[in-house]
Parts: sequence; structure tokens; C-alpha cells
Amino acid sequence: MGGGTRTGLGEMGGRRSWRRAEAALNRAFAASPVGRYFDIEHRKSSLTNELRAGAATFLTMVYIISVNATILTNSGGPCSVHDCTLPANSSASAAGGLPGPECKFDDNPGYQRCLSRTKNDLVVATAVAAMVGSFAMGSLANLPLALAPGMGTNAYFTYNMVGFHGSGHVPYGTALAAVMLEGCLFLALSVLGLRSKLARLIPRSIRLASAAGIGLFLAFTGLQANQGVGLVGPSSSTLVTLTACAKTDAVTGECHGGTMESPTFWLGAAGFLVTAACLSWDVKGSMIYGIVFVTLISWIRGTNVTVFPNTPLGNSSYAYFKKVVDLHIIQSTAGKISFSGFNRGEVWMAVVTLLYVDILDTTGSMYSMAEYGGFTDDNGSFEGEYRAFIVDASSTIVGSALGTTTVTTYIESTAGLREGGRTGLTAITVALLFLVSLFFAPLFTNVPPWAIGPSLVLVGMMMMKMVKEIEWSDAKTAVPAFLTLILMPLTYSIAYGIIAGIGTHIALHLHEYAMAVYRWVVKTAHNTRNQLVSATSQAPVAAV
Repeated sequence: MGGGTRTGLGEMGGRRSWRRAEAALNRAFAASPVGRYFDIEHRKSSLTNELRAGAATFLTMVYIISVNATILTNSGGPCSVHDCTLPANSSASAAGGLPGPECKFDDNPGYQRCLSRTKNDLVVATAVAAMVGSFAMGSLANLPLALAPGMGTNAYFTYNMVGFHGSGHVPYGTALAAVMLEGCLFLALSVLGLRSKLARLIPRSIRLASAAGIGLFLAFTGLQANQGVGLVGPSSSTLVTLTACAKTDAVTGECHGGTMESPTFWLGAAGFLVTAACLSWDVKGSMIYGIVFVTLISWIRGTNVTVFPNTPLGNSSYAYFKKVVDLHIIQSTAGKISFSGFNRGEVWMAVVTLLYVDILDTTGSMYSMAEYGGFTDDNGSFEGEYRAFIVDASSTIVGSALGTTTVTTYIESTAGLREGGRTGLTAITVALLFLVSLFFAPLFTNVPPWAIGPSLVLVGMMMMKMVKEIEWSDAKTAVPAFLTLILMPLTYSIAYGIIAGIGTHIALHLHEYAMAVYRWVVKTAHNTRNQLVSATSQAPVAAV
């Protein structure tokens, strides 16, 4: 009894000592020049609060390192037929020629090695872009908002612009140039203060439907093979069907037998349930637990779900993985920007689409999180708004130079806000943790797609919450919104969904626009006539 009591009292005394030490540290930091710069006292925060908030935000968004790298690697990056290897006895090899474009889709060893190098580069590019953007947001705008390459725009870049393994209309270098140009335009709009005004020009229903449509697009991507768990796949009769097959055609992807017998699908489904359970229990960093669970099992060699099969590529990946800690230097994706293809309409449509999505996504996210954190004033503006917009746009330019897509403010920053983060120190903590992650590239580069797919589906689920704010009872609002929503996944194009929604909105409101123009013309003519009559009546009468 006495020993237990003394132990309990000792633990309580230790906690009090820790709290006193923590309070003294927080007071000293708040009184320091750094504490005054970040306005710690005025925002009712502390150093330890900010550190905890930064760690919470990082845990909820660290998944983006592997997810973004996986999605962008599906574009093929800078890899081409020149990277493919030819069998020694092939006619093309004997003639010294190049293999055909089909080598990019049939697990060619040379092309797969290039993809592996590209993924290594994109893991680093993603972490560096997030680190630079978050540090700039914290140090310059003094806001607890973290930045990283955004979900949605990375899918648009890969599957609509460059295409799977370069099968699209825009080369990788030209697509990066489009991202950089969009960043420059975004920066100009931010500097001129036009960003929020342009966002308000788009009908609210289209804005809401665009976010939900991108969510459906991401979920559809996460359900497919190559990019996800492989639950759905192509069909020659129904276009899309249930797959998760044990055997598939290497070229078409159609099922050759064993529907719902893919072991990697069932492992991915288990990871989905893990993540969904964590979300339902409001566990911090819930998006990461399912990915970690599936990945750890997939790292075991000699199983049906291993990411390291007994092949030359599998052995090479395993050798790199065993390093665990390694500072990888970007070799192939940085500086690949090319403006040579800007004479094509597809490129300019991509620039406009990227700009539109960036304006809506980033501006909306930033305002909603500022409202949540209590930074907004009566006019809806918030402290550091101007610099925050400039940082956000500038980070996209940095990201494109490294080889990744639009960098945006992450809604996962709300995790840090819930932990009490109120200053830029939260974002700087996130940046420092992304810096640490750079040294673990061998781990992040070997996260399998069936671990990433469930997170894409659940990100899509979270983005669907926007549809509840659409006025479905009003057909003029609902029809454009629904077309935007449904055409994004069904046409596999974010741009086509946006175009259909805006076009339909204009068509349905054409009568109203015409009547508004007519009333303006009538009013202008009436005012002009009154002015002429007034001027005539006031003119001096000529002497007789």
C-alpha cells in the first residue's frame, strides 16, 4: 500500500514538474523575438501547442508522398520507348532500331526500371515541394496551413494530359510547362488581388459539383488496377465491370479468369476497412494507418501479395528498399519543362483547367480553414491573406520545376487547427518533418498501388460532402451540377465535366441573360433620351 502510494505520488509529482517546465519554456519562447514575430501570445498559443499541431497535420497528410509519386509515375514521366529493352534475338534489335510503343504497356524491363527511377525522383520532389511551400507559408504568412502537391490536379495531369505511360496528347515536359505557366498566372492574379473575385464568378453549384466530381474521379482511379486495388476493370461488352482477377490481359487489362480472386485486392480491401474504421473513430492520422498496414504486409517477400517479386525489377527494388535511409537526388524529373508544344489547343485548355481548379480548390480551402481557425474578420478576410495567396502560387512554380504538379493548401491542416495550432510555427513544423522524410525515400518509393487505392477512394468519399449544399430542387442549378459531377469519372476527364457544367448553366440561363441585356439597353436608352431632353430644354433661345 505504502509503496503504491509513493509510486503514485511520484508519478503525479513528475507530471507537475513536466508541466512547470513546459510552461516555463512556453513563457520564455513567447517573450523571445521569434515568439513575438509569430505573435504567439496574441493568438493564444504556445510553442508546445504549435509543435503538437504540426505533428498532427503531418501525420494526416504524409500519405501524399507515396500517393502523389504513384499517380504521377503512372504518366510515365520522362520515360519513353528509348528506355525499353529489346530481346537479343528480335529483328528490331538486330537492325539497331527502337521497339514499338507497346513496350510501355507490357512490363518491359527497361521501361519498368525507368519508371522505378522516376518514382524515386517524384517521392523526393513531392516532399521538397511540400517542405518549401509549408515553410514559406509559416514564415511569411504566419498561418498554420500546410502545402503539398494537390489531389485532383495530379490525376488530371496524369490521366488527362500526359496519359497513362505517355499515351495522352501532351508530352510530360510540355505538361510541366503548363503547370508552371498556370502557377505564374495564379501568382499574377494573387499579386493583383483578383483571385477571390474570379472564384466568385463561377456559379456556386458548379464549384461544389467540381469538388465532388474530382472526388468521384479519384475514387474511380483508386478502384482500378495499376493505380489502385483492381476491383473494377475494362470489359469489351460493358466497358467497365467487376474484376479483381487472378489473371488479366497484359495489354487490354480484361479479366482472363478468377474474378474476385486477386490476393492484392483482398489485402487492399482489408486496408480500406482499417482506414475507414480509423476515420469513423476520428483517429488522428487515420489516412496513414491503412496504407502502413497494407504496405508492411506487402514488404514480406515470398508471398502472393509481395511488392518485391522474384524478378530482376523486384530484386533491384528490394536492394534499394533494404537501405532504409538514403538521400536520393532527383535525376530525371527536375528541369524537364518544355514550351515547344504550346501551339496545340489541348495544352491551352489544360492551362485554363488547371487555373480554374486551383482557384476554386485552393481559395475555397484557405477561406474555410481560416474561418475554422478563427482568423477571419467581419468582411471574410483574414490576416496574412495576401501573402498566403502569393506563397501558394509561388509553390506551384517550384513544384513544376521539380517535376510535380500544382501545390496547394491542404484541408488536412484542420487536424493541426484542432490541436490548437494558430501560428506559422505549425506549418514550419510540418516542413521540418517533410525534410526528415526525405531521408527515408527507399521506404516511400516501395508503397504498392493496392495500398494507395483505398486512400484514393476515401479521399473521394470526403470530397462528396459538397453535394449536400447544391440546390437539387432547382433544375437550373441541379442539371449543370449533375453533369459536372457525373461526366468527370465517366469521360475520365475533369476538364470535360467542367466544360459541360458551365456550358449547360449558360444555356439554361440564356433567357435571363438576354432579358438582363434588354433591360440594360432600354434603361440606357431611356436615360440618354432624358439627358437629351434636359439639355435641349436648358439651351438658350436664339434672339429674334
